[in-house]
Amino acid sequence: MAERAFVRTEILPEESPPISEVGIWGWMRVHLFSGPVNGTLTVVTALALGVGAVFLASWILVPTWQADSLSACREILREIRPGHASGACWGVIRDRGIQLLFGFYPPELYWRPILALGLLALALAPVLFWEYMPSRLLWGSALYPFVMPWLLWGGSTWLPLGALAGFVIGASAYRVVSRASGSLFGLIAGALAALLWWGLLMTPVAAALAGLADIGLEPVRSRNFGGFMLSLTIGVVAIGFSLPVGIVLALGRQSDLILVKSLCIGFIEFIRGVPLITLLFVASTLLNIFMPPGTDFDIILRVMIMATLFASAYMAEVMRGGLAALPRGQYEGAASLGLDYWQAQRLVIMPQALKISIPGIVNRFIALFKDTTLVSIIGLLDPLGLTVSIRANQEWNGIVWELYGFIALLFFTVCFGMSKYSMYLERKLRTDHQ
Repeated sequence: MAERAFVRTEILPEESPPISEVGIWGWMRVHLFSGPVNGTLTVVTALALGVGAVFLASWILVPTWQADSLSACREILREIRPGHASGACWGVIRDRGIQLLFGFYPPELYWRPILALGLLALALAPVLFWEYMPSRLLWGSALYPFVMPWLLWGGSTWLPLGALAGFVIGASAYRVVSRASGSLFGLIAGALAALLWWGLLMTPVAAALAGLADIGLEPVRSRNFGGFMLSLTIGVVAIGFSLPVGIVLALGRQSDLILVKSLCIGFIEFIRGVPLITLLFVASTLLNIFMPPGTDFDIILRVMIMATLFASAYMAEVMRGGLAALPRGQYEGAASLGLDYWQAQRLVIMPQALKISIPGIVNRFIALFKDTTLVSIIGLLDPLGLTVSIRANQEWNGIVWELYGFIALLFFTVCFGMSKYSMYLERKLRTDHQ
């Protein structure tokens, strides 16, 4: 018999994959129903979430926005749900929502914190999205720390200009001395010149200029600050300053100078060993004892300083972990290129350490922002502190979940935004190809 060839001479056309392996059904089969146990857990979880969602929707979606008291809310609920008058009383948010946002800030001046918030977004844009923004916009970011307190607290324009002049004087002294005696002596001279200007000369010079031309905004006392604006102000300042201070402390802890190293270690370990609430009590009560008689040291400024120092100690340990994760070859490579210490830190070491430390840095930022609610314990009226006075009012006595839910939504929005940006930055700076 003649042999027959069983080798196919043409390629068969491709067939579509089974419907159970692709698309939404394939994804569900792999991730939700890969086995009897996973399928059972998926069904039970879906039922629990469905029941919870229905209950939550029935509690949230009620027409109580126009109610002017808790009793009015209950009347509305009894009309639409006879025998089952449960539901949210959103009238309290309509009535006191502005107070939860701005505290007792003068209503006619609400434009100032709103403008400060808008300028904050503009100042952060060239820092967070540097690849898409012109580098010259960073000058606006550098000026924002002087504009923001002037907008919120008001007063003479010469004070923020005087504070800015201190940095100009310090930078000028650094350049002059560093050329003659080296960068270390230049840094010391610049710091001393700036401190001398701020401590002794700025206030009388600003007062003299104000006498010649009184330019400024209507002052607002710190006791009028409150609500989410207060938490946001303390959080932004503490977050903005804790990162550079933490980097300096981390570098100082690794310094070969025994005095610098000892001071940094002592500061970090002391601050980390003390609860934040203790530091806030020190800021609110004990700090004035050590100040000269008659000194008016703003309570919010004291809280900002303590929150910044507290966050800086933890940030220093986060940065120290990033520095320790770098292989020794990076330091040796920077030295082989002829870079000095500061050049190596700026161009080689610190960019890599910051990239490694991004999750820890953002985690500390989120924790610090949530910790701003602790200021209610020392009498500042942050959103949680305001809920006490709102619930003490006879019209809203008994309101709980609506207020806390609204505050939680505000904090979640900010914290979730920081978390999403952290993940975006990690993906952007990722250098491996896994």
